[in-house]
Amino acid sequence: MKPTILIQNVQSLTSTGVSRCDILLKNGNIQQIGVPNTLDVHDTGIVIDGTKLTALPGLFDMHVHLRDPGQTYKEDIFTGAAAALAGGITGVACMPNTIPAIDNVKTVQYIYKKAVQTGVKIHPVGCITHGMKGESLCDYVALKEAGICAISDDGKPVERAETMRQALIAAYQQNIPVISHCEDLSIINGGIVNRGLASELLGVNGMDRSSEDYITAREIILTASTGTRIHIAHVSTKGSVEIIRHAKSLGVQVTCETCPHYFLMTEEAVLSRDADYRMNPPLRTEEDRRAVLAGILDGTIDCIVTDHAPHTQEEKADFLHAPNGVIGMETSFAAALKLVHAKMLTLPQLVKLMAENPRHILGLPQVQIAVGEPAEMILADLDFAWTVEPEKLYSKARNVIWKGKTLQGKSVCTIIDGEIRYQDTEYFS
Repeated sequence: MKPTILIQNVQSLTSTGVSRCDILLKNGNIQQIGVPNTLDVHDTGIVIDGTKLTALPGLFDMHVHLRDPGQTYKEDIFTGAAAALAGGITGVACMPNTIPAIDNVKTVQYIYKKAVQTGVKIHPVGCITHGMKGESLCDYVALKEAGICAISDDGKPVERAETMRQALIAAYQQNIPVISHCEDLSIINGGIVNRGLASELLGVNGMDRSSEDYITAREIILTASTGTRIHIAHVSTKGSVEIIRHAKSLGVQVTCETCPHYFLMTEEAVLSRDADYRMNPPLRTEEDRRAVLAGILDGTIDCIVTDHAPHTQEEKADFLHAPNGVIGMETSFAAALKLVHAKMLTLPQLVKLMAENPRHILGLPQVQIAVGEPAEMILADLDFAWTVEPEKLYSKARNVIWKGKTLQGKSVCTIIDGEIRYQDTEYFS
């Protein structure tokens, strides 16, 4: 039996806008929304004082790496889900570069079986090619029947344009979104940071922006010529933003995403030689940062995701040889709220970027705060200031770029299907 929960006097984002109200949850659904302090639990239930809180639809991160199966010493489905819940994320799409890769029905089933215990809606992304080797296409029909939400060889580009063209056509026929990791490995050529100031000052090989721009343009050309659709992952350059903006103006079916670090940080962070600031694509220039931010504000960029990529502290200790990647599910909402606090975005616009658009792109049901809807929401204190302490994170990993920094705003309670799956005990103590 699911508990009855009354959230009193909470600011809520509903389909009609932002207003203050009472919300009554019963049997896993939103039973009533009423004038503040007018609803009653009627029976034994949980009462939450929402005076300082804002109720929002559960967020959705369409780009995470859970490392399960195969690298559970970095992260697993349980710890990844716990990190999601602490960040106000009620659903994720997990990338297929696991061991084995998500290129078969058995691995998809493994993920779903394990995920059901967490409460988080975890949707596997299948591979474009077998073993992510860029050669033969996977069986998209079988993978879709098993429950994948999209296909990608994320972590690797599909090197041959003809292979990608065939994948776009085959996936489109099955109504499966294709997510592209835009990178030309021959241009990257062993680079580990952005090519420019960072690579020169550090004396290391750089990752040239043309790598991302070139494959972004290639994918859009292939998409336009085949009449299909494409989603561009983790956009980080001015060039890619401009290419995507132009393609959209021509009616090409292209969507894209970026991460908080690409519109809030630059390559200067990596000059500390701390590998926690190394990711792929890398932190870029101030010009790129401004261009990515402009892409968010004008609607060119559709989603804010994390590219949550856990690694061990031992792996990240060696700056030159550390794997790329940063975790972010527990901090992404708070980081992105910087745009709301700066009055660059409204709260509904941020929710569209972090909840509505990702689900729409993947063809998943929307989550909304309305009577009769499943109770899948977060309660956030938008003004709460907190310092990111890596040792307190729910993820197994500690490679978080906001470590030691104070963020404003936090999801303090996460409810899925009418059950409280996460509650910040320090906040409510």
